[in-house]
Amino acid sequence: MAERPTVEQAWDRFHRYGPYGLLAVSVVLAALTADALMSRTDVYVVGVLVLAALALQLWWGRAQSGLSPPWPLSGVYYAAQYALAFVLTWCNPFFSVYAILGYFGAGRLLPYRLARVGMLCTAVTMAGAQCGSGLPPTTAMNWVAFGALYLLHASLAVLFARLERREAEKARTQVETIGELERTNARLEQALAENAGLHAQLLVQAREAGVADERRRLAAEIHDTIAQGLTGIIAQLQVVTSTSESRPETARDHLASALALARHSLGEARRSVHNLVPAALAEDDLPEALEKTVARWTERFGTRVRFTVTGTAEPLHDEVGATLLRIAEEALANAGRHSGASRIGVTLSYMGDEVTLDVRDDGRGFDPLALPPYRGTDGFGLGGMRSRAERIAGTVTVESEPGHGTAVCARVPLVHHG
Repeated sequence: MAERPTVEQAWDRFHRYGPYGLLAVSVVLAALTADALMSRTDVYVVGVLVLAALALQLWWGRAQSGLSPPWPLSGVYYAAQYALAFVLTWCNPFFSVYAILGYFGAGRLLPYRLARVGMLCTAVTMAGAQCGSGLPPTTAMNWVAFGALYLLHASLAVLFARLERREAEKARTQVETIGELERTNARLEQALAENAGLHAQLLVQAREAGVADERRRLAAEIHDTIAQGLTGIIAQLQVVTSTSESRPETARDHLASALALARHSLGEARRSVHNLVPAALAEDDLPEALEKTVARWTERFGTRVRFTVTGTAEPLHDEVGATLLRIAEEALANAGRHSGASRIGVTLSYMGDEVTLDVRDDGRGFDPLALPPYRGTDGFGLGGMRSRAERIAGTVTVESEPGHGTAVCARVPLVHHG
């Protein structure tokens, strides 16, 4: 199925082939009325001018290029065509059919101001052809008719010139808009390509961050479970070694404690590898798990620990409970190894939209600013506690000074069990 031509293509065909058709129609009408309207001299003049018009059109068909004829060559063509049409219409009014090309070609072939002039000149030819006597008018009535027809044609010419100019401006605006849209689409495609690259880069970084975070989690779990368990086992076995001969009953008790601690550490290691909750939270809620942890720590170190719960206890998300339990274990372990405290207080507080854990001791204290930066080796300590809390949008603060004990406070969002 053939594709329908566009409006621009249709007008281009008219401007290319229309003059031939209109000239042919004019010649036929002039030939039919030659006896009534033309003298023998007029017939010879018309014959020469028709050949000139045909030659002009053939020349213009080769000279023009596309829909935008070159200026001022197009002005020469328009002026020659108008002059031929005017003289032909002078000889026979029916050549006004050919002269009407002056209306259609003015806006295309001439600049805007000259296009008006061309249309007004064409109006003279058209009014003369229609005034009743041809050009020039012969009677007063013919002159009146000529004047009225000229005003009509001139008004219509100016009106259509304005409409054509508006359409041209509208078309130019559409072309500019389409061009801007194409440029915007090109920039958008470039931005999408850049975003695709950034997305791929972010995916790589996210995978790397996930791997690093999992490594830190496992390292922290190993430190809080296996490392501390092994430390306790070593301490129990050292007691067994020193008392096995002098106090065999005591040695057996410590050996049993070492065995129980080894089993507990093994279970914690398995849960850490599978990213499960700590063993203490498998069956108990956080307050009960903390209470049992405090009791085991008291048996191990012999230091008096007071555990307190304030507020209304609520079921917590596994990650929140595990984080607070690990922080409590690490804080107690640090107090047992370094503080030399005689009393320790552990307080779990439920406060609306957050949960806080405070671990305070009356030990020797230290200067927090004098601590070396956390590097992830030789235990996790305060840096490990802060890292755990930050993973669930929490914080850990430490208050201490030499000789005045230490207070560790962890604050995390209260997220209910999902």
